[in-house]
Amino acid sequence: MRSDLTTLSWGIDEVPDLSGKTILITGANTGIGRATATVLARRGASVVLACRDQAKAEAAAAAIDATAPAGSVSVLTVDLASLASVSSAADALLRRHDRLDVLINNAGVMTLVGPPRQTADDFEQHIGINHLGHFALTGRLLPLLLAAPAARVVWVSSLSQRKGAIDFDDLHWRARRYRAFQAYSDSKLANMLTMYQMQHQLDAANASVMSVAAHPGGARTDITRDGPLWMRLLARPETQWCTNWLTHDIASAALPTVRAAVDPDVRGGDVYGPAGWQGLTGPPIRVDLGSRARDETLQRTLWNRSQELTDVTYRLVRT
Repeated sequence: MRSDLTTLSWGIDEVPDLSGKTILITGANTGIGRATATVLARRGASVVLACRDQAKAEAAAAAIDATAPAGSVSVLTVDLASLASVSSAADALLRRHDRLDVLINNAGVMTLVGPPRQTADDFEQHIGINHLGHFALTGRLLPLLLAAPAARVVWVSSLSQRKGAIDFDDLHWRARRYRAFQAYSDSKLANMLTMYQMQHQLDAANASVMSVAAHPGGARTDITRDGPLWMRLLARPETQWCTNWLTHDIASAALPTVRAAVDPDVRGGDVYGPAGWQGLTGPPIRVDLGSRARDETLQRTLWNRSQELTDVTYRLVRT
């Protein structure tokens, strides 16, 4: 359900001056993450590209820097498929910065062909990277978020979260026939459940940090590179003449994330996505992705399990 149709004109021109702000974006060397980083750096932010491949991240940082004289871009190497890497990266950022104004949990994997793959910690890769890696990173960066006057955490989800149905008895698909798209959808539902539960806990702690979410709609990104043939064909430039009503370019797809990260009217628990048909394309507005993610029993169950699996406890009061 769309809830703010009066703001259909929101675009890059509405991005405020971000001078003095530090913003970390995971998976920012390509796709929506890179487009988001470019917009924010051009508005004066100090943007940290948190990526697995250091060489690719440094190349992206140099390219963005060249177009963003008002801001700055740096690199943090982190592999969300490894809790050890997440811990090391968080420690490195804690040494380099005294606060973090925005954390954008953008990185994601969608592998829809082949057998199930595991992370370094033996998690199924979709729940392990898309959810648990970000859950651990966010928890470890809370001291920097709490040190900022009004920090935000943006969880980048997907329309596919509506298909999510997390099986807590078989979270890593060891007892069931593996269905890759279901595993991906589950991980995106996990992002939404975590966003809402984090906001509940922030409210209870009277903390100034906000937890919000965004989804890009139908985005033409390289996340489809490991998808089935039909999905890769739809994403090809040659087919855009017949698919452009279902998908939009990366710059447009990044705007819900940008708005969730910087719009001063955003409130904790808000979700932003495209305004068009079925939420696939269009300018970013506040949206409702359905009731499943608002199920507080599911939220608490996932939250507790995530703390157990990552050995990360969220301390929401500044010490």
